[in-house]
Amino acid sequence: MTSPNDEPRDTWEPAGAPGPEQRPTEAPTPPVRQPWPPVCATILVGAVALYLLDAFLSPEQGALLVGARGPVFQWATLYGPYVQEGQYWRALSCIFVHGGLLHLGFNMSVVYSLGMPLERGIGSARFLIISLATTLGASAFALLFNFEVPTVGASGMILGWGGAMILIATREFRRSLMFWLAQVLVISMLPGVSWAAHLGGFLFGLPMGFALRLGPRVFVRAAPLLLAITVAVVYIAANPERFRGVP
Repeated sequence: MTSPNDEPRDTWEPAGAPGPEQRPTEAPTPPVRQPWPPVCATILVGAVALYLLDAFLSPEQGALLVGARGPVFQWATLYGPYVQEGQYWRALSCIFVHGGLLHLGFNMSVVYSLGMPLERGIGSARFLIISLATTLGASAFALLFNFEVPTVGASGMILGWGGAMILIATREFRRSLMFWLAQVLVISMLPGVSWAAHLGGFLFGLPMGFALRLGPRVFVRAAPLLLAITVAVVYIAANPERFRGVP
């Protein structure tokens, strides 16, 4: 247990976590089944649907298991030279395509277990803004450090959620979150994993979490500015030659 002096006034933990004031005096009622929050539902359903569609359109054998490189994958993958040509949608669409069934399953399981409680806790509007900013932050770092390496997956955005949650979670939940982040850090060092996208998403999630911690009024003012900064960083990362030599 923690005392009020140990925690910020506005902390967050997954829905359903009992507090000291929630000691029932009567028989507990069955939990109300909540609908899926719309942002996470769109990410989850969209990623699965596009993965299946690409596997169906791919002529390769075993595309469903190992991942297809069909028209959907080619259209949505983050790839520096294509973004530089003006295909900026790739900085967002890349979260909906994955390199294989294991990659898809791992990321979507975290969207369900981590993203959905967070969206329910802070509201879909704020969650959407955070997701956009962390996705763009992840894409910006991938372009800065791996410009000519195709990058796919929602993990950069997910790491951004983690960065935001560190600053608003209760102390107990923060410990669990730090342990999970340490595991992801190890995974980020494996070949074929975009450490740059992971780092970018996480770093851009931190100021979003700080704005959430300061309250709704601050978040309303700070979030559009932070989102504009991420858009600018993506543009700079996609066009490095235009900014070389600028002091």
